Amino acid sequence: MAIGNDFSISVNGDIRHVSGTSRYTVLEFHRWLQDLADQQQASGDDYLDITSSTPSVRATDNIITLNEPYNIDDDAAEYLYDGSIEQDGGDTLYSGLVVVGSVAGTTTLQVVQNNQLYDGDNPFWGTGINTDPSANILCRMLIKTRANGADIDGKRIRVFAREWGHTYAEFEVTMGLGNSVAAIFTSTDLNNQTAVGTVAGWTSITNTEGYQTIDLQNGNGDRPYYSKWDRSTYTINQLYERCKYLTRRGTSSTLYGMDGELFRGITHQWDYDNESNGPFSENEVLSWGSGSTAGTGALLALYDAGTTGTMWIQILTGVPPTDNTTITGGTSGATCQVDGSVTSRSISPVFIGQSTGSAIIGAFGIGIDPSDLTANDKLFDLTNTLQTPPNNVQFVVYGLVVSEDRVLVTNAQSGGIDYDQMALATALTGSSETQIDVGSGNIPADTPKSGTLRVKLNSGIYRYQTYTNHDGSRYFTIPSTDYSGSNQANVGNYVFISYIDKVASATSESVTIQYNGDRTMFVRVRDGGSTPIKTFETTATLGSGGGSATAIRTSDA
Repeated sequence: MAIGNDFSISVNGDIRHVSGTSRYTVLEFHRWLQDLADQQQASGDDYLDITSSTPSVRATDNIITLNEPYNIDDDAAEYLYDGSIEQDGGDTLYSGLVVVGSVAGTTTLQVVQNNQLYDGDNPFWGTGINTDPSANILCRMLIKTRANGADIDGKRIRVFAREWGHTYAEFEVTMGLGNSVAAIFTSTDLNNQTAVGTVAGWTSITNTEGYQTIDLQNGNGDRPYYSKWDRSTYTINQLYERCKYLTRRGTSSTLYGMDGELFRGITHQWDYDNESNGPFSENEVLSWGSGSTAGTGALLALYDAGTTGTMWIQILTGVPPTDNTTITGGTSGATCQVDGSVTSRSISPVFIGQSTGSAIIGAFGIGIDPSDLTANDKLFDLTNTLQTPPNNVQFVVYGLVVSEDRVLVTNAQSGGIDYDQMALATALTGSSETQIDVGSGNIPADTPKSGTLRVKLNSGIYRYQTYTNHDGSRYFTIPSTDYSGSNQANVGNYVFISYIDKVASATSESVTIQYNGDRTMFVRVRDGGSTPIKTFETTATLGSGGGSATAIRTSDA
C-alpha cells in the first residue's frame, strides 16, 4: 500500500509519519498494519512481520485499537481520519471529528479544547482536509481527546468559524470512539465588508468592562449590563464590525482578560451566598468541583452585595456548577457557594449581537452608550429584559473652520433665537449656585442630559452656563457657579438651551437629541478672526431622522 512510503514502524512499536502529504482513513491504516503483520520477515523501516505481536484491532471500520507497544504520535495522527485510534491500553485516544455544513468562500475552522486553540491559528487542516463536497463534509481529522489516562476536558471541544467578511458560527460536541459530528454553516456577511486593515484603525471605539448600570432614558431608569460600548464617531454597524475584528480568527486583541478568539460572552449566571475572603475580582477565572463536576469560568460581571450577590460568567472548561457548589476565585482567593439554580444564557455567534446594517439587536447583557443608540436598536439587560432606546438623533452644522468659527444652535422663534424658551422660577444670587430652577414641567422632553444654557442676567447679558444633568421637569444641575453681585439673575429672567455653543473644533459640530417631535433650530455661525465672514444665519428642521445645516461662507474681508 502507498501508506508504507509515508510511515515507519520502529522496533519499539513507534509508528511515525516520515514523508508525504497523503492522508488515510483509520481503516486503511489498520489494513496496512495487518498486511505487514502477515509478512514472512520485516524489511526496510517497518519492523513488523508474522513474528510480531498483533499491532491493531478493528472493532468497526471507524474504531481501531493499537495494541501495546504500538502507538502513533500527534504528528502521525494529522495524516489519519474517519474514525478513532485508541492506544496505551486506553490511556490515549485520538477521536474522529467530521465537520459538515457549508461555508462562504474559504474558511479555516478553529477547534477550541480545554480553553485553548487546538494547533493554533493556522491548524494542520487549513481550509479543509479529507473533504467530501457531495456529502457536505467540510473537514475530517483526528483530535486527541485523552492523554496519560485522563480525558482532556471531558472530551469536549468547540468548533468555531470566525472568518472575516463571513457570518460567525460555532458548534459544541463531546468526542469519543469512532466519529463525532459538528455542523457549521456560514455565509457572506453583508454587514461586514470593510477591509480588515481599515477596521484595525478604529481604535477610538472603546468598551467599559464589567457590571454597571446604564439609563437609556426610555423611562426604565438604570438597568444592569456587563459592558458599555462607545462607538465614538463611527456608525452602529461599524461598532458591529469592530467587535467582529476583536474576535476574528488570528486576532491579537483581548476582551475581559482573555484572547479575543476565545471570547463568547456570558454563558451562565447564578446567585451566591456565604462569601469569604472576598471580594471577587471581575475577569478572574473561577473554579469549582472535581472530576466529572469540575469546571472553570471567567467572571465577566459581578454584583457584590457583601456576602451575597450574583455572578455572570463565560464557561471555559468542564461543566457548570450546581446549588451549594463552592466557587473559588483564581486571583482573589475569595470563596462562596452557589445559592439556587444556575441559569444558562444563549450566546450570539458575534458576541455583541446581530446587525441589521443600521441597528443592533444586542446579545444578552451587552450595553452601549445611550447617545450611540436609536429607537431601532434593541438591548437585553442582565435580567434578560428587552430595553428599547428612545430615538436619539443628531443635528449637525457643516462647513466650519476649526478654531475660527463660533457656532450657536438654539430653538428657533420667528427666525431667530428663542430667548424665552424657559424662565427662572428661583433667583440666582449666591456665590456658589449648583441648580437652575425653571419651574415644574418647563424643561423640554428632548433636552440633552448634559450641555449648555444661556441665562439672562439682570445686566442684560446672556451668560454661558454648562449643566451636567437635569430632572426632566424643573431643575438643571450645574457646577458651582458665582451668581452674586453683577451676575445676579431675578425670577422671570429668560433661560434657553444652546444645543451647540462653542468654537469649532472640527469642520462639523453636532449635538445628539432625544427625538420627541419636530423642532425648528436656529443656526448662527460667525468668524471675525483672520478669515472673517459675514454672519451666517439660517433655520433648519430637526426631524425623526435628525437634521443639519451647512454654513455659507461669505467673505467679510
